[in-house]
Amino acid sequence: MAKKKAEPEKNAAAVALGRLGGLKGGAARAKSLSKKRRSEIAKKAAAKRWAKKDT
Repeated sequence: MAKKKAEPEKNAAAVALGRLGGLKGGAARAKSLSKKRRSEIAKKAAAKRWAKKDT
């Protein structure tokens, strides 16, 4: 059986700051974008998701 690698301990303050920024990020970005721009971004993302893959 393979041994598990020990994970390094995380700095609690850094984890809290990273989470705080992550929680604010999406909502702040959506608020700063116009409805038209959000729609453009969503259409582009959908096109990428549904595009045929050459594999």
